[in-house]
Amino acid sequence: MIDNSLNTDLFSPIQMGALQLANRIVMAPVTRSRMADDGVPNELHATYYAQRASAGLIIAEATNISALGRGYAMTPGIWTEEQVAGWKKVTNAVHAAGGKIVSQLWHVGRFSSVELQPNGESPVAPSAIKAEGSTYTEKGFVEVSMPRALETSEIPGIIEQYKHAAENAKHAGFDGVEVHCANSYLLDQFLRDSTNQRTDQYGGSVENRARLTLEVTEAVTAIWGSDRVGIRLSPVTPDAGNTPPDSNVMATYGYLIQQLNRFNLAYLHFVEGATATSRTVPEGVDLDALSAQFEGPFIGNNNYDLEMALERRAQGRIDAVAFGRLFISNPDLVERLRRGIELTIAPRASYYGGSAKGYTDWPTADN
Repeated sequence: MIDNSLNTDLFSPIQMGALQLANRIVMAPVTRSRMADDGVPNELHATYYAQRASAGLIIAEATNISALGRGYAMTPGIWTEEQVAGWKKVTNAVHAAGGKIVSQLWHVGRFSSVELQPNGESPVAPSAIKAEGSTYTEKGFVEVSMPRALETSEIPGIIEQYKHAAENAKHAGFDGVEVHCANSYLLDQFLRDSTNQRTDQYGGSVENRARLTLEVTEAVTAIWGSDRVGIRLSPVTPDAGNTPPDSNVMATYGYLIQQLNRFNLAYLHFVEGATATSRTVPEGVDLDALSAQFEGPFIGNNNYDLEMALERRAQGRIDAVAFGRLFISNPDLVERLRRGIELTIAPRASYYGGSAKGYTDWPTADN
């Protein structure tokens, strides 16, 4: 039963491009590191996502577009036939439960280790600038490796990997795809002048640094149609190696957003602040002013609770809201929010790795 005291349309249907959603509550992509080494989803993952199908839209966990794009062990892929067949189990289960699900296309770029790369090769990046930090391999945590700069001649191959992954997502039964241009991964690395020191047509000016993201978007929309493609941006997130922001966030991401408008995308999924940590932004950055430049549906993300979601929706700042960690331990999050039921908070120890425990064994409010 809807609580009529909530004067909001958060729980009402919304059209995002060709995606007709039952409500404006989105499940954000949440990496859970519960895949086998081959990156193939199985019945456990199908159960997990189907349990959360009451979300208006599920954005599946970040999914590697190729073996070269992989930066963490136990994360899924979508470049092999076996992976496609595994994801088909997931999409079938979500659709049977009445939900909608899109695939998030992911290439980590420099944030990887030689232990995760084919034949022990170096990770690829716009420039040979090493990230900080460690990543998780089958042998445990290791320091990320020095990347090598992509040759200009290799970039069409990267675009082809995104295109192939988009095609595979269609074969797997997804309702659309999201281009992952956030969290300091490959496309974001090309955007930021802190990680892009190239002197070819993919470096230097903001137009050049945005080129790869726009070319990837064009390739993916050619497969799906623009009304089933979204994109995720995080202008100030330092994830994936403590990456510094661009020297002019407003100009760089403003240009990108304005150029994205020509595609008429299904939505823009926007991290407001630093992913999963803080909504604080550097001086001179106005994320609301940036997001307002997008001409389509806008999904706000980062440390939202219901009160903030209601407020920002009432102000017209967001069209929908994405929750990540709250969906881990509240498979029926939409209903809990609607009815004002207390939420369960998952311990961090349950976030990554393991099996069904802490993954598919969270009860609903009525169980």
